Amino acid sequence: MIREFTVNELWLLILAARWTVLLSAIAFVGGGAGGFILAIARVSPRGPVASLAAAFIKIVQGTPLLMQLYLVYFGASLLRLTSDAWTAAALALTLYASAFLGEIWRGCIQAVPREQWEAARALALGYPSQLSSVILPQAARIALPPTVGFLVQLLKGTSLASIIGFTELTRAAAVVNNATFRPLIVYAIVAALYFILCWPLSLLSSHLERRLEQAGSRTVAFQF
Repeated sequence: MIREFTVNELWLLILAARWTVLLSAIAFVGGGAGGFILAIARVSPRGPVASLAAAFIKIVQGTPLLMQLYLVYFGASLLRLTSDAWTAAALALTLYASAFLGEIWRGCIQAVPREQWEAARALALGYPSQLSSVILPQAARIALPPTVGFLVQLLKGTSLASIIGFTELTRAAAVVNNATFRPLIVYAIVAALYFILCWPLSLLSSHLERRLEQAGSRTVAFQF
């Protein structure tokens, strides 16, 4: 029996957005930790460590997120680790975020001028101290805009978790649409909810980019 689209269905979609936000937050935090390790490994003077990190990043970036979700979900089930869609989605998105954030942050570390590395070495700092005291603070400022920009993509990417049965916003939309058969209304509301979630982050990313450009302009002017 087809139901009417009412406030109850709207509220169900809004509640489902909580899981989209929570899944994004878990993947971003976990991916941030993994991405930091990968970024440090990518710039490591030890060749094998850098090569392993690069291989992982290339594999993840070279395969669709949808396939990664399938592999983690069904692979974990076959290994009897978990058959829970929530855990599988969180793990797959964490690995996905780790690879992309690792590469973003690797680029930001290498964007720090070589003179800064040379100055750190001139102070007789060891490699770990060079990174922690000189390079990483400068790289962090460069990394803020692209990191926030990637968070927008990650939030939208959570919609693919519906394919393995995780009930986030997109999955809830399918359930509501099957009950009400009002696809235009349902998916228009879902699109609006995604926009409400992503738009502030996009504004923040643009603001950070402008601040970074202004800071760079002031630095160049001061040096001149």
